[in-house]
Amino acid sequence: MGKLKIGGIELGSRLFIGTGKYPSKDTLPKVIESSGTQMVTIALRRVDATRNENNILSYIPKDTILLPNTSGARNADEAVRIARLARAMGCGDWVKIEVISDNKYLLPDNEETLKATDILANEGFKVLPYMNPDLMSAKKLVDAGAVGVMPLGAPIGTNRGLRMKELIGIIIEEIKLPVIVDAGIGAPSHAAEAMEMGADAVLVNTAIATSDDPVKMAKAFSLAVKAGRYACTARLGAKSEVASASSPLTGFLHEEGF
Repeated sequence: MGKLKIGGIELGSRLFIGTGKYPSKDTLPKVIESSGTQMVTIALRRVDATRNENNILSYIPKDTILLPNTSGARNADEAVRIARLARAMGCGDWVKIEVISDNKYLLPDNEETLKATDILANEGFKVLPYMNPDLMSAKKLVDAGAVGVMPLGAPIGTNRGLRMKELIGIIIEEIKLPVIVDAGIGAPSHAAEAMEMGADAVLVNTAIATSDDPVKMAKAFSLAVKAGRYACTARLGAKSEVASASSPLTGFLHEEGF
């Protein structure tokens, strides 16, 4: 399937997962193992470093890369403050920038996200900005030092799939850094579709965490991501407006005199 190179590291898995909404923290290690993921995102406000028995970090395998997100930030200043706090708490240099001031659709603010990306990239963070899929914004985020971009497929937690497919496709075509489709992916088929389009990875949370069997669903997503990646590298056949016979249109019975 080929490894994903991002931020100076190589990942064998192209499935990132979130850690929210699970029925129990005990489920999380099993989901991580079943999914094969090597990177998980975590909201810093859910980390309680003072209580080991209730600290979500204690449920994440040590060899998993933490991707703290700045969930709850409503502007760039708040996102920067959360990222610095995560680093100080030992969560590493990776950060997913989330700047959201819209409470109904939870859509990211690309302008404030760009400001935060510029500041944190200059401080040595490996920044993955969550964004509305807009090409010009993606280019500015790359110029600001992001190690990849994370366009949304649909609003967070909706499970509606790739509603922004056309715009994501443009970003995949034009941006030379990894593109990780985030938010809205509600079924393994959605993940496969994103990978078939050429996305470098997908991030999934709600679809796995809220299923009846998160461990089995994590496995389903893992297989879907691999299938989509294989299809992408094998290249899909061309689409056509008219039929194209699989067999030669000669040698019919009436032509042979029967």
